[in-house]
Amino acid sequence: MNDSANLTPRQLVGELDRYIVGQGKAKRSVAIALRNRWRRQQVPEELRDEISPKNIIMIGPTGVGKTEIARRLAKLAKAPFIKIEASKFTEVGYVGRDVESMIRDLTEVAIKLVQEEERERVQARAEELAEERLLELLLPGRKPSYEESETSSGTREKLRRLLREGHLDEREVEVESTETSMPMLDMFAGAGMEEMGNNLRDTFSQFLPQKTKRRRIPVKEARRVLVAQEADKLVDQDKVVGEALTRVQQSGIIFLDEIDKVAGRQGAAQGPDVSREGVQRDLLPIVEGSTVNTKHGMVKTDHILFIAAGAFHVAQVSDLIPELQGRFPIRVELESLTEEDFVRILSEPENSLTRQYAELLATEGVKVDFTEDGIRAIARMAFSVNERQENIGARRLHTVMERLLEEVSFNAPDMNGVTVTVDQGYVESALRDVIEDPKLENYIL
Repeated sequence: MNDSANLTPRQLVGELDRYIVGQGKAKRSVAIALRNRWRRQQVPEELRDEISPKNIIMIGPTGVGKTEIARRLAKLAKAPFIKIEASKFTEVGYVGRDVESMIRDLTEVAIKLVQEEERERVQARAEELAEERLLELLLPGRKPSYEESETSSGTREKLRRLLREGHLDEREVEVESTETSMPMLDMFAGAGMEEMGNNLRDTFSQFLPQKTKRRRIPVKEARRVLVAQEADKLVDQDKVVGEALTRVQQSGIIFLDEIDKVAGRQGAAQGPDVSREGVQRDLLPIVEGSTVNTKHGMVKTDHILFIAAGAFHVAQVSDLIPELQGRFPIRVELESLTEEDFVRILSEPENSLTRQYAELLATEGVKVDFTEDGIRAIARMAFSVNERQENIGARRLHTVMERLLEEVSFNAPDMNGVTVTVDQGYVESALRDVIEDPKLENYIL
């Protein structure tokens, strides 16, 4: 386990507080679940496999932070993480995605995660080797004789200095890259066939000859290409796969959104609803612990942490089959967001919307200042629209902010050096048509 996973529950909640407002109960639950993974690694080995993860069900309306909590948790843990909608699955025998595909997807995420870490580890060496290859491309010709070697060495070092200083960035060199062409496999691009197509592509790529392609590109771009090629050579792919499979099995996190959409019992159900319970029964062995075959090897799901979430407006958690309910022992109800929460969301988190928009427009030389009364006016507008229309939680802030700054965003390239102060007056003026005619909310927000 990495250092990030060694954070105490209190420290984890503190980290989550930097990006997510409120929802203290949910934060505590996921922090404890993550800490329990570290604890499991410390217990005697004979007991370790007996300790199963305490899966969580988050219950709450859309836009209150369910997904963001799970995503930030995975980022803190540097763990393989995927978010998938349970409603995308169909029972085995129906056309659609089978539940085992989420384990294969999680494995691919883990492979990419470990590859990136390994590439970073060998980056310095890859850059050295790429530089040598670039110098060879810039100094083509025969190998110098012993008498010529000293002069050649001096020329090479002079070129190296020019290269490092960026004076040769625009000079073109010829770089060779490899590619495998498999046009016939495009037939597998149809709905429901993408997984089969990808598997066939991976299988055939091992047998089909790789074509090399030579192209002339500037030195600046060639350096990036060569560094990537050298990094790939230095990375041990077998080691990557082994480490990725271990991470999936020991620290993988799957966020099952919209679990309430499959919370139905069979009986009178007909048509599209007929496979709901079937999907739950297919999910059950994965959540309980089973072995799934992936192209990289077998993956045991016994210690993958599952975080399920749903609004549960119509269905109840009790509508899930009892066996599946039993695999999610921790249930957390997230609270609806208040107007005061909206004020905090707009101003407190490190990645707050106000900061995002200010930085975006700063790229055009436009300075945007949000005053306290301006932020409160935005929060008030978003909250009132949520009350009158469908409550989509904090997502409403995105639509209000987009409408609020639409004029500035459009004209920003011609406003270099201008300062825009977003105060209460600005908000009321920009959204006057919505305030005066609430029906316009249906079209604008």
